[in-house]
Amino acid sequence: MQESNPSHDVSAAEFSSAATRRLVALFIAVFALLLLLLLPPYLNVSRLQRRVARNISASLGRPVHFDQITLDLLPIPGFTLQNFVVDENPEFGSEPILRASQVHANIRLRSLWSRHVEFSRISLTEPSVNLVQTANGQWNIGELLLQASRTPSVAASAAQTSAGPEPELPYIEASGARLNFKLDQEKTPFSLTDADFALWLPQPHQWRLRLEAHPVRTDTSPADTGTVRIEATLGPASPSEDSLASLPIELHGSWQDVELGGLSRLLIADDAGLRGELALSINLLGTLGQNNITADIQLNNARRADFVPPHLLSIEAGCQAIARNTLTSFTNIECRLPPSASSNPKLLVLTANLPDIRQPSSTFAALTIPALPADTFLDWLGVTTPHPPIGLTGPGTLAGNLSWGANPPSASTKGSGSNPATLTGELEFSNESLQLPALGSKAIPLGSLLLHSTPPADHSTRHRGPTLPAQSANFDLAPISLPLGGKQPAILEGHLDSSGYTLHLTGTVLFDRLFALGDAIPQLGDGLRQLLQPTPPALHSSSSQKPISVPTAIPIHIDLTAARAWGGPQTWSQTSPSPAHMHSRLSQ
Repeated sequence: MQESNPSHDVSAAEFSSAATRRLVALFIAVFALLLLLLLPPYLNVSRLQRRVARNISASLGRPVHFDQITLDLLPIPGFTLQNFVVDENPEFGSEPILRASQVHANIRLRSLWSRHVEFSRISLTEPSVNLVQTANGQWNIGELLLQASRTPSVAASAAQTSAGPEPELPYIEASGARLNFKLDQEKTPFSLTDADFALWLPQPHQWRLRLEAHPVRTDTSPADTGTVRIEATLGPASPSEDSLASLPIELHGSWQDVELGGLSRLLIADDAGLRGELALSINLLGTLGQNNITADIQLNNARRADFVPPHLLSIEAGCQAIARNTLTSFTNIECRLPPSASSNPKLLVLTANLPDIRQPSSTFAALTIPALPADTFLDWLGVTTPHPPIGLTGPGTLAGNLSWGANPPSASTKGSGSNPATLTGELEFSNESLQLPALGSKAIPLGSLLLHSTPPADHSTRHRGPTLPAQSANFDLAPISLPLGGKQPAILEGHLDSSGYTLHLTGTVLFDRLFALGDAIPQLGDGLRQLLQPTPPALHSSSSQKPISVPTAIPIHIDLTAARAWGGPQTWSQTSPSPAHMHSRLSQ
């Protein structure tokens, strides 16, 4: 029996591999030659312009037209279209839904041997897209979504031997896109720029979306508004349903690296003077008509822009809501800080309803504060003001509730069509004490500081002196007793509304103790020394009009009022008694 030669076997294997490579190369060359022989009927692309436009129109469900078409054979056969336009449904306006200077459409290879030219991929370069919502909540892309959910996918049709009679939805992608938002015929200032998105059908009648973009506002200067990323699945639509609202949806989105200054410019077209970063993640599951939303919000290193506080604010909250009417109505909104999953006690709970996003005035919101620790509250206050109160001690808490929403019709507003939203509720700051060397060695209990809403007309009779006009927020500060050196404690009360606030301080005080209190609570003491130090300019002889000296160790009766418009300076003035009356009391 003759033994085999191993070296001979290796040489035979190498020869077989080399022969296989040559056969593959020869097959490719022959295929390319046959392709060139079969393609000449299609080389007259001008003759195919109408057919290409008709096939893309059938895929998108919208009329399509373009100025010029050229054929590309390598690396994949396809067409390049110039000045590509997708017309809008007249119900949503006359401006095209999409416009792109250049579009490349890859031909589905097996369609070359049929009478139907179909496309596997459409790539758009820097297109401009208009997303329109009508007053009845309909979106202009609704028909496209339904069309996509009922159109066979390229992947699902790959097993067919020939192009089917129904058009297949191609893989649609875009880079450097701009997405504009319109309400009926009015274009809003909000847009998504530098957008990269893709739409495709991974399974029959199931539509997928991937989007990454930067939100901007066109009527203000550019700002860092972060990056929006969305991945969504829609469909399949039920054969018996012919409504966008019934289309199933699963969406995962995020909004990262949002600067608070840029966010305020985006929302209100102005810099609100806030700094820090916001991150938002969101999940949505249900149908476009009704779905459940969960979200996580993170605020990092928040502060005012005009100063750097000792501690920056970083918090996390969790939210949930129900969205209806194709994402135009939101109910059962609830946000908790910290999130519900946290083992820490809840500090804030916000509930709200937004029946129509196009009518923000219809919003109702309620904020509940179960028991916010005083230390936490003062830390937050230190982020918003460079001069937070000092000398506060004890296991105090802030509790209460606030609500914002439209007033029920009153006798004065019935029939007028005017029913403005108002802020109502009450806040109580309790179990806190004030301890300052100038006020003695013992801490002074402050009792409960109560701020409660009142009808707009009530405060006009409560305080003497200047008042601010009634607005959509009206709150009274309940009288607070302050031991400031007199036999009886001084009384502080106040009122605040949408324009600003007033404070009314009356009683017998020692100036040293009053100034120490004003230094400890700058919101009270701002402007107080200018009025009363070094000699009270308001205390003078009625005949000479010259200031008189007031010994700081003698208790003096005061009746003062402070007024401040939001964002303006605080000024104190004497309410009563008159200077002559006060002078006579000091002389006794």
